[in-house]
Amino acid sequence: MQLPWPADKPFRILSIDGGGIRGILPAALLAEFENRHLGGRSAGDYFDMIAGTSTGGIIALGLSIGMHASDILKLYIEHGEAIFPPIQPPFRKLKSGFRFLHSLSRYQYERAPLERELRRLFGDRLIGEARCRLCIPAFDGFTEVHIFKTPHHPDFKLDWREEMVTAALATSAAPTFFSVYRNGDRRFADGGVWANNPVMVGLVDALSCYALDRRQIQVLSLGCGESDMFITERQVRLGGLWHWKEIISSAMRLAGQNALGQAGLLVGRDHLVRIDAPLMPNDPIELDDYRRAKEVLPPLARALADEFAAIVGKRFFTMPAESFQAYHGPRASA
Repeated sequence: MQLPWPADKPFRILSIDGGGIRGILPAALLAEFENRHLGGRSAGDYFDMIAGTSTGGIIALGLSIGMHASDILKLYIEHGEAIFPPIQPPFRKLKSGFRFLHSLSRYQYERAPLERELRRLFGDRLIGEARCRLCIPAFDGFTEVHIFKTPHHPDFKLDWREEMVTAALATSAAPTFFSVYRNGDRRFADGGVWANNPVMVGLVDALSCYALDRRQIQVLSLGCGESDMFITERQVRLGGLWHWKEIISSAMRLAGQNALGQAGLLVGRDHLVRIDAPLMPNDPIELDDYRRAKEVLPPLARALADEFAAIVGKRFFTMPAESFQAYHGPRASA
C-alpha cells in the first residue's frame, strides 16, 4: 500500500556508497556542506531518506539521529588507525607479504576496535529511534539479501527493534577484512556484496512506499573513490583464479555503475547528482589504507565541495525535511 505524499513536495534521497576507510570522503564532503550551507545543522536533517552501505551505512545511521558529519568524520580520522592497523616498519614489505598470505585463509582485522567505536557513537539506540528514513543493505547468510529499514511504512514491523550497532556491524562486515558478523543465530556479511552503491535500494523503497511521481525525487549520491576496471592481457590469455583475484571488487564497481545508470533512467539524470573522487587507475587507495585515505581524501573533499556547492545547496539544503511518521517502535506515538 502506497502512502500519500504531497504532489508539490520533493522527496530528497541521500545515497552513500561502501568503501571502507575511504568513507572519509563522503563524511568530509557532508561536513563541508554543513559548514557552507547549514549553519550548524546536521546534513541528515535535509533528506527524506538516507540509503547507506557498509561505511556509508555507518554514516547514514549517524546522520539519522542528528549527528553532524564532522563528528562522524572523527570516527575515521581519530580511530581509523586502530580499526585498520597499518603495517609498521621495519621490514614493511615482508610484513605485507605475510599479511597477504595470512588473509588467504583468515580475516585480516579484529572487529573489536570497530565495535567499540560504534558502541561509543550509537550507544544502545535502536533503529526505531532514527529521525530520518533509513535503508541499510546487508547480506543475511540465511535469507540472502537484507535491508535494515526504519518503520516508515506499516509493513516494516521488525527492524526497529534492532540496535543501530547491529545494523552498522552487519552492513560493514566486509569479507576478507572482518569475520562474518554473528547476531544471535543470524549471520551477516557486508551489504556491498550486492548493493555497494545503494541508490536503487533507496529509490525502489521510496517509490514502493509513497504515491510519488518519479520526477519529484532528487538524489544526492556520494561515492568513496574508485579505481578503473579493465581486462588485462594476462586475464585474456591465461584466466585462472590468480589473474582474476580482484574480480569481486570489480564486480562491485560494475554493479554500482549499473545502479547509477538505472537510477538516472528512472528519475532523470538531471535529478541525480553524483559526487565521487576522480578515478585513480595507477595507484588507488585501498579499502584499509588509513594513512593515504587520511592524507588524500579530506583536501579532495574540499575541492569537490567547491565544484558542487551551488547545485547541492540549491537542490538539497534550502529547507529541512520533516521527520517521518513512525508506525512502530518508540517514535510511533510521537
